[in-house]
Amino acid sequence: MGGTRLGTRLPALLLLGVAVLSAVEAFLAFRAGGGEAGTGDGRSAAIVLSAIFVVGLVGCLLGALNLWNEPERESAQAATMFGRNAGPRPAGGPRLRLSLLALPLVVLAAAVVNHAGRWTVPPPAAVEQIAPPEPEPPPAEQEAAGPPQPAPPLAAEPAVPPASGPDLSAPPPDLANPPAVAPPEQAALPAEPPQAAAPAPEEPPVTTAPLPAPEPLPADAAGHRDAVVWLDVSADGRTLLSASTDRTVKLWDLDEKRLLRDLGTHKDMARTALFMPDGADALTAGDDGEIVLRALADGKVLHVFSAGGNGGANKLAISPDGRRAVSGHDTGNVIVWDIAGGRALHVLTGHGWSISSVAVSPDGNRALTSSIDGELRLWDIDAGKLLRRWQGHERGAYGALFTADGRHAVTGSGDYTIKLWDLDTFREVRRFEGHSGTVYALALSHDGTRLLSASLDGSARLWDMASGDQVAMFDPGTGPIYSVAFAADGSALTGGIDRTIRRWPAAGSDGAILFAGAPEP
Repeated sequence: MGGTRLGTRLPALLLLGVAVLSAVEAFLAFRAGGGEAGTGDGRSAAIVLSAIFVVGLVGCLLGALNLWNEPERESAQAATMFGRNAGPRPAGGPRLRLSLLALPLVVLAAAVVNHAGRWTVPPPAAVEQIAPPEPEPPPAEQEAAGPPQPAPPLAAEPAVPPASGPDLSAPPPDLANPPAVAPPEQAALPAEPPQAAAPAPEEPPVTTAPLPAPEPLPADAAGHRDAVVWLDVSADGRTLLSASTDRTVKLWDLDEKRLLRDLGTHKDMARTALFMPDGADALTAGDDGEIVLRALADGKVLHVFSAGGNGGANKLAISPDGRRAVSGHDTGNVIVWDIAGGRALHVLTGHGWSISSVAVSPDGNRALTSSIDGELRLWDIDAGKLLRRWQGHERGAYGALFTADGRHAVTGSGDYTIKLWDLDTFREVRRFEGHSGTVYALALSHDGTRLLSASLDGSARLWDMASGDQVAMFDPGTGPIYSVAFAADGSALTGGIDRTIRRWPAAGSDGAILFAGAPEP
């Protein structure tokens, strides 16, 4: 009996709690969506919800009362149910309990709907006002701010009910929290009749004139098949050495404007070709890491100096007496060679990047080297000792030479500048500015008054050493220039990506092709 009493009293208390919830929800539903201020769909929803909660209130109260008194009824009927005259239990008891248990579920579902706001409409004062769209910035501001970005999708906003005149029964306004007022541009306007779209203007036909085809360069089967990266004029001014990325070294006759001979071929790109001071031999270097002594008369190889694991020979310089040669390699190492003895004197380390230029002083005692990080180093050749190091340029220094007095040096760079250095104080004395690309090579006139520079900007420029002013500019319009040299008469010689070797008058007028490149394959 105790178990039966507990099993009915607990559901009765549960129904009583649901009845209280129904009363509260009925009041809230009426106040939030209906009541005197509600109109239209809001009032209809309030009536439906309120009716559900009232029915739930009454049903739960009755159900709670019925369950609370059920144990007493069972005790009164015990004799007839389990005695001699026992009969079947009255029908309908379990069904009644099921209906009583279903009623709280209905009330709870209605409460969820009421608080989710699916049927109710918030009062006009609680509706958030939609901000008007901001005007687009002018084209100039759009360009400064970058390409326009797509706006994120807006969440669905509840529609604002249209105004239908003043509602005298509405509660007085809350002055502390006034309702948002729509800006004038959002006021409802009478609908305008749709207008037909204007036809798109018809584009007129356009005729564009083609660019004139560039004049084909002359070709010579004896010429280089690829870029000319080095030029050197003999002491008597009659012959010219050229090195090319096609791996060949050629010897030219400047007076007769013809090829004398193919002096030799490297296993990889030929980088440098220099006349030896005796005028009978040449020393060449290439990416194969070999420095080769060749006879000018027939190109015979007299000696090979191999860099081995020190890497390809990017640059090469010879002492004025021809006894020493200095080569710079792509590993950052610098090698001092004894040409007469056929051996390597020193392997100088310290540069952290590939060597981009090498020069030997007029007295043959010092060497200036630079690397692609812009660092400059001054070496004692005989002792194999570093004398000084300094950061000469912001980028690689690709050209270097000593002046005739040996107290100054000139370097060109990937920072587009050319600098004159005092080697006593290691300070910059003068700067030559005008190139818009890497300064790749330099040459000094025989009297030391003029400086010639080659640049990847496609031009060669002539400078006054005393003032730093530009005297002339030579621009063939065919791309980067990699090599320059002075001819005996003071004219400028250039070689570049177009495979040709050109001569330019010192006055700065138009140049002419001196030796044409080979026909393109």
